[in-house]
Order: sequence, then structure tokens, then C-alpha cells
Amino acid sequence: MSDTLKPSAMTRLRNYFLTGFIVCAPLAITAYIAWSFIGWVDSWVKPYIPARYSPDTYLSFRIPGFGLIVALVLITLIGFLTANIVGRAVVGFGERLLGRMPLVRGIYGSLKQIFQTVFSDKGNMFSQVAMVEYPRKDVWSLVFVAGEKETEIGEKLDKPGDPLIAVFMPCTPNPTTGFLMYVRKSEIVMLDMSIEDGAKLIVSAGLVAPPVKKKVLGPDGLPIEIANPEEGTLPQPARNRRTASSRPNR
Repeated sequence: MSDTLKPSAMTRLRNYFLTGFIVCAPLAITAYIAWSFIGWVDSWVKPYIPARYSPDTYLSFRIPGFGLIVALVLITLIGFLTANIVGRAVVGFGERLLGRMPLVRGIYGSLKQIFQTVFSDKGNMFSQVAMVEYPRKDVWSLVFVAGEKETEIGEKLDKPGDPLIAVFMPCTPNPTTGFLMYVRKSEIVMLDMSIEDGAKLIVSAGLVAPPVKKKVLGPDGLPIEIANPEEGTLPQPARNRRTASSRPNR
């Protein structure tokens, strides 16, 4: 009887270990990345803080994150000053100065345009997730659609009714690197998943897939998205909880 209990006990211990690992691993990795980022910012900012303003001078231990707080305050202050007329004049003078440097002006201009596109409220970095046949027929790759914009490339190569669309095909598991491609609109299969779900699918190498959103027609004829495809029934209207037997007789 003990022989039959040993495998089950080992199985339970293994399941306990895997459960604890699944819970602890994301927390540990997140804490490590956050701690590394804080240390990296402190290593850049703290050397420029005067000793009399640094808490490390008066304490016997270091305070992590003080450099990050100082950096956030300075960036916010610079943004406040830039919004004023005087600040814009100073920034404009600095940009004109950088514009006269042959190598620096290209790097600064490209980085400024990228950051303005990513962090601007009006600009969207990517508009939709899609699929294209790559690297051969019947093999599909996940791409992010950059949007239909009028460019010189489209003016040279567009066909009537079938324009070229810029798509970015990220690499797994690092979605920050990849390939920029221009694909015909007719060769792109648009998906309903969000940009965040597409990024999760790429980072996890296909292990974390978003739920299928099945669309059915509602009573008004408009499509309704259902996260679970097995639950294909429409939500029923709320009924009165008072049954006929519980209603008072008149």
C-alpha cells in the first residue's frame, strides 16, 4: 500500500513546486527588472547631485530610487518650462544649433520624430494586428499595421484599388526588433485582437493566445463580441424575480 502512495505523494509535491514556481517566477523577474532599472537610473543621475542634497551623505545606507525621483522631477520641470514662450525659444535655439551639426542632426531628428509618434496623443504607433504570407505561401506571420499613409513609396508602387500598406513584422521573443515591409492591402488578413494581445502572442512564442471573439448578431442587427466561442447564445434580458405564486392576489 505504501508503494502506491509514494508516486501520488511525489506527484503532489511536483505539482506544488510547479504551482509555486508559476507564482514566484513572474514576481521575481518583474522585481529584478524594476530593481535593475532603478539602479541604472540612479547610476546616471546620482553622480550629478551635489553631496549636500544627497541623502546618502547623511545616512549610513543608500536609498535606492532617489535618482529616479530626481530625474522624474527634472523631466517634468523641463516639460513645464518648454510649454512657455521662453522655454520654446530656448529649445528652438538648441534645435537650430544641433541642425548645423552634420551627424548629430540626423540622429536627433530621427529620434525626435519616433518619440513624438509614440508618445503623442494624436498619433498611433500601430493601428491593427494582421497576418501576411511570409516567408512562403501557406506560412503566415503576425504583423502590426502601421496605417495607410500617403508616402512616396505608395505613390510609386500603388495599384488602383490595392494600395501598399506599411507593416512591421516583429521577431520572437523580442518584439522591438523585426522587419518593415510594404504589402498589398489585398494580401493582408486583418485580425480582431488588440495590439497588446498581439505583443503577448509574440513574446510568449505562441503560448499565450488571446481568446477567440466570436461575433453574433444582436436583436438590433449589430454584431456582438463573445469572448468564449462556446457561449454563443445572446444574453437574455433580465426577468422579474417575482413569480406568479409570489405575487399578491388582487
